[in-house]
Amino acid sequence: MTQIICVSRGSLSRGKELAEALARKLGYALLSREDLIEAAIDDGVQVGKLETSMMHARAFTERLARERDHYLAFSTAYLCDKALEGPLVYHGRSGHLLLRGVSHVLRVRVLADDEYRINAVMRKLGLTQDKARRYLQAIEEDRRTWVRSMYGVSWENASQYDVTVSVERMTVENAAASLVGMTQLPDFQMTPASKRAMDDLRLAAKARLRLAKDPRTARADFSVRAHDGALTVTYLPKDMDVASVVRPVLVGLPDVSEISATVATSNILWVQETFDPRTEIFDEVVEIARKWHAAVELVQFAPGDAPEAGTPIATSVTADDPAVEAGIEDDSEPEVSDGGGLRETIDALAEMGRSGGGRRVLGERTHLIASCCGPVQYSLVVLGSLFLTKPAATRTRLIRELQDRIGSRLRVPVVAADELRQHFLFGRRDAMRLVGFLAALIAVYVVVLSHQMEIVAFLYGGWTGGAFVRKLVIAAAVFAFIPLLAHAYGSVVHSMMKLVKMD
Repeated sequence: MTQIICVSRGSLSRGKELAEALARKLGYALLSREDLIEAAIDDGVQVGKLETSMMHARAFTERLARERDHYLAFSTAYLCDKALEGPLVYHGRSGHLLLRGVSHVLRVRVLADDEYRINAVMRKLGLTQDKARRYLQAIEEDRRTWVRSMYGVSWENASQYDVTVSVERMTVENAAASLVGMTQLPDFQMTPASKRAMDDLRLAAKARLRLAKDPRTARADFSVRAHDGALTVTYLPKDMDVASVVRPVLVGLPDVSEISATVATSNILWVQETFDPRTEIFDEVVEIARKWHAAVELVQFAPGDAPEAGTPIATSVTADDPAVEAGIEDDSEPEVSDGGGLRETIDALAEMGRSGGGRRVLGERTHLIASCCGPVQYSLVVLGSLFLTKPAATRTRLIRELQDRIGSRLRVPVVAADELRQHFLFGRRDAMRLVGFLAALIAVYVVVLSHQMEIVAFLYGGWTGGAFVRKLVIAAAVFAFIPLLAHAYGSVVHSMMKLVKMD
């Protein structure tokens, strides 16, 4: 028996009617997005302000990212609880995206023709045809933005659904009847494996929800996974101060057999004087962070006089500062002062789930080095636009010196921004290098395999000359050939590893 049917409906697409008809025919329980939202609000999730912030181009702050995690955790746990009570039909925007990895979910998208929807808006709201069309377009764009911000996918992507149903030429009752047969297919039946996947999803969501609601851990960023009752909680290096309370917060959670908390293995430190999330270097750093599953910590360096004794040289900056909160506690849109783009870049990283926080450092190079070489372990340090008031040659020299100083103390790769793609990302030059060396390797192997007798004769005799001269020539040939072959082979392997993002 199919356990869960998720009906994705647009505005006035008759998806609610289809879900009701389907639930009635199958005898399944019915749950709507409105029911879920009401339960989430009762649980303390500020859904209205979260939705407003996401849909109206406000700054995506770290606090907003955590509010999103709170909403997703509650929604996932709530939907799983309802599904475990018995067969269920859920209708809303994107319930199926909450249950990724659960194979017994039938994902249905409902479409209605534009003329029907426009006429429905005209009747319901008393609008003219042109205003009704614009109203529908605005609503649909809001929904696309919501799904993209919440789940990182396109709502209209056909691959997100198992079946798309149009009610333009078919009645809702007939459309529901056609889906009843599909629900009986073995592909959508609950199996022990799919039940276990849903149990793991539910447990991870409940753990994340508990962390979001406990005041000791509410302001930290966590990634939670569950497997057969074992919880793994991963936190960022900037949140190491809450590591000791993760276990006490989660102790007593039903169905948990083991709890482990671990710091994220990768953290990238990015140092610049000014930041801008619209630049190429931002995209490159984010691409590497995604490859390494790393967080990106920002340091904004402000060269100047050394601070007075006892004055902190570094000021932590997060998107949770009151000056940059938007859409969660206040309805008004605050004016954000973001000198150097630090807060804006932290917000952009937070939206992608890659923010490791940031800080401003005022002083000399020694202060910057001391700030970078703290207790946090980094996998990579990127030095971007620094010493901007200096001439180009001096700026290059100072960055090289900074690389040496930081690299010798941290013992991790320290690269300038213009070297980032060369060392860690697969580009056009790597493609040409891969093709060239691969062709050379193939040519060498073809020559060797097709001239084996000649090579054996060269190595073991069959040519005139003294023994010493012969040995010298053979040794020179071998010592010249092997390093060249090894270099070509190593270059091919390195380029291929960069290509498949395993460098």
